Amino acid sequence: MHSVIVVAHPEPGSLTHAVSNRIGDAILAASNGNTIEVADLAAEGFDPRFNPADNALFRQTAAPPADVAAEHARLDRADALVLVYPLYWWSFPALLKGWIDRVFTQGWAYADGADGKVAKKLQHLQVHLVGLGGADAGMIERRGYGTAMKTQIDMGIFDYCGARVQSSTLMLESDSGTAQAHLHTAAGIGRTIGASAAA
Repeated sequence: MHSVIVVAHPEPGSLTHAVSNRIGDAILAASNGNTIEVADLAAEGFDPRFNPADNALFRQTAAPPADVAAEHARLDRADALVLVYPLYWWSFPALLKGWIDRVFTQGWAYADGADGKVAKKLQHLQVHLVGLGGADAGMIERRGYGTAMKTQIDMGIFDYCGARVQSSTLMLESDSGTAQAHLHTAAGIGRTIGASAAA
């Protein structure tokens, strides 16, 4: 199984990066046949701004820009997609949202049919979402943020394209000494992903 791990945090020494690394290490340790590729969007300088070339692609009047085509190729090689990100305002950070906006394109991720039906084109892809936040679970529950994020991200993005969200994990209270617990959870996520290849 080949997994692409997308990490969206500007600081390489962050807990977000440590969680990403732990997941990747556990995937590789689970099976000799597993491979991973890490897409560090900040380090790679991915431009999240939706631009006229992206709009032309959406309208199906131009080919994908080179950076988007490269991301399509990267995901075409993947069996699993793991997104690791800090929660900013109860969603993805702008860098990751812009990656989704630009990469999950009409004609590649989905296709609007003349009959009004959507063809879901990413059915081969298993998705694992890992969000890190400073809030506690009680706050997430009281305000309905967890449900809102599942609706917006799990259903609104991935189900729309046919990709299956296999796990959606929030690592909370990450500013209050829970790093080791989160790293333990990350290893478990990686082992689960890696073991699914063997199965």
